Amino acid sequence: MSNHQVHIIGGGLAGSEAAWQLANAGIRVKLSEMRGSGDMTPAHQTDGLAELVCSNSFRSDDAERNAVGLLHQEMRDLGSLIMAQGDAHKVPAGSALAVDRDHFSAGVTAALEAHPNITIVRERIDQLPAEGLTIVATGPLTAPGLADSIGSATGSDTLAFFDAIAPIVHFESIDMDKAWFQSRWDKVGPGGNGKDYINCPMTKEQYLAFHQGLLDGEKTEFKEWENVPYFEGCMPIEVMAERGVDTLRYGPMKGVGLDDPRTACEEFPNGRWPYAVVQLRQDNATGTLWNMVGFQTKLKYAEQVRLFRTIPGLENAEFARLGGLHRNTFIRSPELLDPTLRLKSRPHIRFAGQVTGCEGYVESSAIGLLAGRFAAAEILGRDLTPPPVETALGALLGHITGGAEVETYQPMNVNFGLMPPIEGRTKKADRKLLYTSRARAAFAQWLR
Repeated sequence: MSNHQVHIIGGGLAGSEAAWQLANAGIRVKLSEMRGSGDMTPAHQTDGLAELVCSNSFRSDDAERNAVGLLHQEMRDLGSLIMAQGDAHKVPAGSALAVDRDHFSAGVTAALEAHPNITIVRERIDQLPAEGLTIVATGPLTAPGLADSIGSATGSDTLAFFDAIAPIVHFESIDMDKAWFQSRWDKVGPGGNGKDYINCPMTKEQYLAFHQGLLDGEKTEFKEWENVPYFEGCMPIEVMAERGVDTLRYGPMKGVGLDDPRTACEEFPNGRWPYAVVQLRQDNATGTLWNMVGFQTKLKYAEQVRLFRTIPGLENAEFARLGGLHRNTFIRSPELLDPTLRLKSRPHIRFAGQVTGCEGYVESSAIGLLAGRFAAAEILGRDLTPPPVETALGALLGHITGGAEVETYQPMNVNFGLMPPIEGRTKKADRKLLYTSRARAAFAQWLR
């Protein structure tokens, strides 16, 4: 294929989704991805398109009571490649949608390679194109040359934050005499059975020793980045520990709703709730790899192995991947982008994905989806208004392109707080259902 109509830079989730939307609209696409050309980022491990890095979870798939679940459904209704491949390669994760990351990436790559309107080129792009419709979807780990070019084009300093990766453990190394399978409150999700997580319990004494170990453990230092903030949704576990001795016990290590079968008695036939618990979620389809939920970390590798092997059930843990920390960057989108994601100073260029300041796999894909559809409409001479702010897609887009204060703009997951409030007094239990019901009606009207 030659004479492409749109050039997409970046083959992550946003770039892959944008390419799919454009190609299915009959638009010829060139997709440039630097991985596979001899270059690599600090976080990726393969050259597969749409590679998942810090987690394998797309979070809640509940479209009735959860904003990200609602976003899932809206994307499915628009023919999302990312959601189709996520559904095709899901693994048990309670009410969440988690995927086998290798099979997911392979599925996305194969679909894009097979599409007659898409040409994939393994190359690094160091400059923003001077002309031609372009979508920049390079993500938060944009190569230095292109990052400098973006900085020159925007005339604004690029914001930055730290992002962290959680460790992955080989299942065969977990001591299941100490750990057990159970989803919190035995909650059953699609394809699950209420036993989708491995739980490693801690007594009060074990927890306090572990907490102190997190505080004392040797950590990776980045002096040149010392003023860069952390993203709250991917906070390193030792940073959470610094906030107080009970922060973890009421966060990712809470034992509520989990019954330790080893403590079963007449009063608690299913077992007592542990003082604290470490949960692991299945990371691949065969169940051989499990990731430590909420255990993003900047501890040095040797310290991770030493400390995490003090967790009951993980004394002999073998790690397929240890945790890590990398710097992410994003632009001041509310100031720089128009409502269809075009760079105001260079309207032939659109931005999509995490580089815009959205956060999360699904959110990144959603903005890629919208960028692709906006570009297709522009080429085809069709009018495509942004989705209503009452929808998950519209609320997320609104936050990125004008719903936030420029000076305090930070990465954001989709949430009901980005939508207009529900009018009148309602019961708290009904509020989420009202948000999703209103969203579905607004979305259906927008599709007409």
